Amino acid sequence: MDENELSYKIIGAAMELHRTLGPGLLESVYEAALAYDLREMEINVASQVPMPMVYKDVKMEVGYRIDLLVENKVIIEIKSVENLTPVHFAQTLTYLKLADKRLALLINFNTKLLKDGIHRIVNKL
Repeated sequence: MDENELSYKIIGAAMELHRTLGPGLLESVYEAALAYDLREMEINVASQVPMPMVYKDVKMEVGYRIDLLVENKVIIEIKSVENLTPVHFAQTLTYLKLADKRLALLINFNTKLLKDGIHRIVNKL
């Protein structure tokens, strides 16, 4: 599956999850439930993937973590906040660049309608 096909499946699973649980829960709840649902769809998902940073040719383990990495292609950054801010988008784009991936989904589950909380962020796509 390419990134677009994966994103379609991820968004469908996220919307079903949001319909079931609704807004207002912790990010960790949505992360665990979304990972479970994707695995049930036989999609490979890694949770809390360490994100090393390379600075001046030195690899540094500085504590960054990708919430979910799907099929080693799509990054999912999960939020449960009142409003997304520019730093959320910048952080997600930075993760894309550091991981050398092409597509990320920034999903804020703390919305009345989840479609308003889903954002595609691309890097060389």
